[in-house]
This record gives sequence, C-alpha cells and structure tokens, in this order.
Amino acid sequence: MLDVNALKAQDLQGLSQSAMVELATEMLARIAAMNTLLQARDKQAAEHAQEIKFKDTKLERITHELARLKAWKFGAKTERMNAGQRQMFEETAAEDEASLQAQLLALQGTSEPSTSPAAGTRRQPRRQPLPEHLRRVEHRHEPENTTCPSPGCGRAMVRIGEDVSERLDIVPAEFFVQRHVRGKWACKCCQLLVQEPVGPQIIDKGMPTSGLLAHTLVSRFVDHLPYYRQEQINARSGVHTPRSTLAAWSGAAGASLQPLYDAHRAFVLGAQVLHADETPVRMLDPGAGKTTKAYIWAYARGEHDRTPGVIYDFCAGRGAKYPMAFLQGWCGTITCDDYKAYDAVLRTEGRKEAGCLAHARRKFDELAKAHASPVAAQAIQRMAALYRIEQQAREMTAADRLALRQLHAQPLWDELHVWLRLERARVADGGGIAAALDYSLKRWEALGRFLHDGDVSIDNNHVERMMRPWAMGRKAWLFCGSKLAGQRAAMVMSLVQSAKLHGHDPWGYLKDVLERLQAHPNHRIDELLPHRWSPAEDGKMPSHEEH
Repeated sequence: MLDVNALKAQDLQGLSQSAMVELATEMLARIAAMNTLLQARDKQAAEHAQEIKFKDTKLERITHELARLKAWKFGAKTERMNAGQRQMFEETAAEDEASLQAQLLALQGTSEPSTSPAAGTRRQPRRQPLPEHLRRVEHRHEPENTTCPSPGCGRAMVRIGEDVSERLDIVPAEFFVQRHVRGKWACKCCQLLVQEPVGPQIIDKGMPTSGLLAHTLVSRFVDHLPYYRQEQINARSGVHTPRSTLAAWSGAAGASLQPLYDAHRAFVLGAQVLHADETPVRMLDPGAGKTTKAYIWAYARGEHDRTPGVIYDFCAGRGAKYPMAFLQGWCGTITCDDYKAYDAVLRTEGRKEAGCLAHARRKFDELAKAHASPVAAQAIQRMAALYRIEQQAREMTAADRLALRQLHAQPLWDELHVWLRLERARVADGGGIAAALDYSLKRWEALGRFLHDGDVSIDNNHVERMMRPWAMGRKAWLFCGSKLAGQRAAMVMSLVQSAKLHGHDPWGYLKDVLERLQAHPNHRIDELLPHRWSPAEDGKMPSHEEH
C-alpha cells in the first residue's frame, strides 16, 4: 500500500488503475476526516466564544451592580433614611457586596481580589485581632515527608519556622449537668452524722443553676426572645423546657433581684443631673380580652456623669403622678422634653428643667426635608455650630466644658435667639415654621440650661438611646402579660443595661450576681451594683466533678 504522506509526483507515473482508485479513496477519507475535525474545532471555538461573551456580559453586570451599590452606599440618598432604614440598608448592602465580590472572583478564576496598581494604592481596612480570652484549638499541619525531594540529595530537612493563621469558629450553646456529691461522714461511737449543707439557691430544690437562670433572663430581656422561641431553641439540644417553666424561672430570678434594683434606684437618683423620657408598651388586659397601653419611664444619670446608670419604671399610665412618685425626695436638674407631666414634677423646690435642643431641631428638620421653609435650613445650620462645640467638650471636665461653652457657644446662642425672634416677626401665625419658632422661643430658658451648668447636656438623646431596647423588645414579645411582668422586665432591664454601660457582659454579670445574692450580706448589697461589681475572686463554678 502506498504511503500517502511520503508520496511524490513522479510516483504517480506508472500506477495501475486499481492503485489510482485506492489512492483516491484514501485521499477522500483523509479529507473527510479533516473536515470533521475542522467542524469540531469550529464548534468548540464557537462555544468558547459564546462562553467568553457570557462571562464578559456577567462581569459587566456584576461590575455595574457593585458600582451602583457603592453609589447608593456613599451617595446622598442614604441620608434621607432614618436610623432603622439605614441600618437595614447597610446590612443588606454588606451581604450584596460580599456576594457580588465572590461571583466576580469566581468568574475571574481567582480566589483572592486582584491586586491592580490602582487597587494596591487604596488603603484597605485592617482586620481586628481576635480576642485573647477566646479558647484556642490548635491544628498542626506538617509535611508527611521531611526528606529533601531534590534529585541526588535525600537529606533530612530542618524546620526553620511556621506561619500561623487564626479563624473564628463557634460551638452552639451547650447544656451540661452539674453533679453535686455531698459525702456523708458518721461517727459510729457517737452516732453523729456530718455532711456539707446544700448551698442557697434561687429556686429551692429547683433544676436550673444561676447560669441557666441568667441565660433565660438575657435571652428574654437582652436578646428579646419570647419564651416559646427559647423553648424551641432548647429543644434542639434535647432539653425540654416548657415556656411556662421558663417563665417561672424568670419570675423567681426577678424576685431575687428586687433588693439590688432598689439599691440601684437609690444610686441613679443620687445624681444631681438626670435625663427622663417615657415610651409606650402594650400590656395584656385579660378582663377585657385585649391589650391596653402602659408606659416605661426611664431615668438616666447625666450624659457627662463619670459613673453612668439607668433605671426603668413600669407604670400603667403617662400621668404626672408616676414620675412624681418615683422622684420623690430627689432634687437637681432634669433634662426632658415639653411633655406637660414634667410641669408638675418641676414645681418641687430645688428642681430645675433642662430642655432638649434635639427636639427643637427636629421640628425644623421636618420642614427642611419637606422643603417647606428656607428658614428651617438656616436654623439647622446655626444649631449645628453649637453641636460642633459640644463635640469638642465631650471629654472635658465639667468646669472646662462650661468655660468652653461660655467662650464659644454663648455668643452663638445669643445670635440664635435674636435671629429666631426676627424670623418669628416675619412669618404668619398658624404655619409649620411659626410652630417650630414658637417651640424654641417658649422653651428658651430651659434649652439654654447647658450654658450655665457643665454637667448638663445640650439634649436628651442620652436617655432616648436607652429606650432602644424597649423598642426592639416590644416588636419581639409584643406586650407584657401583666403589670407585675412589666415591673419585673423593668427591673432586669435596669440592671443589664447599666451593666452594659460599664462594659460588663450581661450574662456574666447576672450569673455572678444571682449566684452570690442568696448569701450576700444585705448591708453590702451596693457591691453588686453594675458600677461597683467585679466577678467573684476565684472566678470558678461551684465545685463539681465532670463525668
């Protein structure tokens, strides 16, 4: 058979007819095979081109989405959102950005962001080191063979160092059982039995320890988990805790905290400057078969107080009798809004009122956002200058703060007063801007109290921030079951929120306090208050053997 690849022109001469047919057939077969191969390669090339086009389109879309997301994130539109909307948007934006970046890296075929010259010069945020107190679980990774793999070497390699990377992990909440074994010792001669007594417990002969009680309270009043959801979460660990049992535990634990709450109330009311505010909550009214409106009153030590604290009072109404009863015997300066109930509170001799400039500003801010009046925007700018001075004075002593205010804020305050009066004379009665101007002018003396006392704040935002846990809670548990339940919630919230103000972990604080309360001398109850508390010296759980 002729070798087609080595065939030359002169070889064709003298070929027989059968040889020529054979050669032609083989050539046609080769041409057909080449055509098939070319068609396959063309198809593959078309598929690759389509895939590249798809990837380019997807890259363009993802890049556009990232650019649009950043424009939203840093654009002016986010300023139109309220605090809740902005928080939800930022969380969603973070999720979307991470998802888009992951898709972008997958399309680029890399596992890390590209390090282009432009990206390399941009300052990247530094990751915070993981807390030192967290338990470390080490995983050692060493080569299976430490013999040099170079040809002709085969010597043992020497360890010259290591790279350490840390990643954060979590184990869901773990239930465990404390076994207390109390040995019995007897004297056969004297017929005497000696045994260590059972330590005092929050719930006598009960199942939960102080740690579990604290966990239940924190889940309810810090994380705002209703009891039925706690029951479901505990059930995932195989632990049956009916919601009625959890509620009974909380009731017993709350009752034990009553002396501490009373001492904490005395501490908060020992301040010369207080912030006060109130917010509605729903309370179940079984007789009427519906809920009724109740109120949480909050009283916080001054924003500039070196020892912060907040106390909550659950009341059935919003009348003046409730703050009057709670503040009985107290004298000082109280920062509040223009609610009429505070008028009766301030009639007591020795009490002064400090107004809230944030409330006055909000009335102008609403008009400015609606573009209802150019005067409103000017008022906001003038008040912003006062807030910039307050920012500088935040960490100063009361005397230095007062000196700074009188030097820089007092002239601006006097100019603002003159400007407000002039603008009020120009606008007609009955309009929104007239109401905003009247509010500030009517409360001018109270609003300017911060210029005469370095301990007084310019607004009431300090205590309004203390109301956020209640706003979050009423969305989760919807209502209080009774007046007693509301009072118990106010008691626990007062202690845990004050503990958070001092940087304490709510669970660690409550656990330790509940553990020590039963045997703690009543005359030393102040030692367990959030601002004076320190963990037990040994820092250990009650002795037990693990099996």
